[in-house]
Parts: sequence; structure tokens; C-alpha cells
Amino acid sequence: MSGAWDAMAALADDGRRALFEYVQRATHPVSREEAADALGISRGLAAFHLDKLAVAGLLRTRYEAPADQPRGRGRAPKVYEPACTEVAVSLPEREYGLAARILADAVAEDPAHADDAVRRHARRYGLELGARARAAGTGLPGALAGAGYRPVSVDDRIRLANCPFHALVETQPALVCGLNLAFIDGLVDGLGAGCRARLAPAPGECCVEVTRSG
Repeated sequence: MSGAWDAMAALADDGRRALFEYVQRATHPVSREEAADALGISRGLAAFHLDKLAVAGLLRTRYEAPADQPRGRGRAPKVYEPACTEVAVSLPEREYGLAARILADAVAEDPAHADDAVRRHARRYGLELGARARAAGTGLPGALAGAGYRPVSVDDRIRLANCPFHALVETQPALVCGLNLAFIDGLVDGLGAGCRARLAPAPGECCVEVTRSG
């Protein structure tokens, strides 16, 4: 339990949590300079918070020279990336409560055809969330992040670098991938984002990606 408590304490500071979220979203190891520039803070403050996150087990570190710069004298810059160890408070938070509500509603409505009912209710929850995000002026990446996904823009697509229902996928992949697709499809429709969701499985990522409708 001490690891979870340490992680919770490390994320209690808003600035530190913002740095953690930035490193989580990045598709490459992040240097202190990059993190400082991204959040508009000093390099020293970024280093302090990043090292606190590393001590708490949320980030791992190594020394690596930037790929686009020649190796100079001295030690390579220290870089940070998400730790492999899953922490209960890791971001985005695993949305198992949402999955439980969808599954419970589906079984209560139509236990003989639970798969179809799961997709219907997942889409309904997605539509409701998308409509709330639209009313709040939240864009698609923000709405996806709020639902527990880690959206990463790749050309004209949005890949999802995690599955919020990861543990469930290991035992019920077809059911959970169908739930994910229906939920995200409803979310983009409720948001009016002019996009569509489709299955596009990739190792270590969510099975769904979002593309522009055209």
C-alpha cells in the first residue's frame, strides 16, 4: 500500500500532476527542459517535481541525448517516461465504475442478448458524455481524456494510447472492444465532432481509433 500512498501524495500538487499528465501523453521520453517549456515553469522547478514523481514510482528515468542533436561532452540529459508499474492512481484513471454500470444496465435489460445490450448502453453513455462535453465547450481530445483515454494525434487520426478497461480486456476482449467502440462512437456523435470511431487494434493501445468522417 505504501506505493499507492506515495503516488497519491506526489499527485496532490497541481503542478506536479500537470507534469505527470504531460509525460503520460508524450510519445517519447521527456527532458526537464521540454517539460519546463511545455508548462511555462523554470527548469529547476520542473526537475524538482519530475524527480518527486520518479521517487514515488510514477516515472522512470534514464540519461539520453536528443536524437536530433549530436552527443556533446559530459553526461546526456536526464529524461522521464511513465513507469511500467501500474499504480492505482495512475492517469487516466481506469474507469471500471463506468464499465460496471454499462454491464449492469445491459444484463438488467436483456440478459439473453447481453452483448447487444452492452453496445446499446455503451453508446448511450457515450452520447450523454459527448453532449455534456459539447455544452461545456470541450474538444474531442479533452472529452476522450476525461473519459479515461490517452488520446494521441497521428496525422488525421486520434489513436488511444491506453484502454481504460485494460484488466477486463484480458478476460473478455470481444465484449470490451465492442463496448469501447460503441462508447467512443456515441461520444463523438454526442460531441458533434465530425469524426467516426473504428476498430484498429494495436499492441499496447486501445482497440479503437477516431478518424475524420471524410
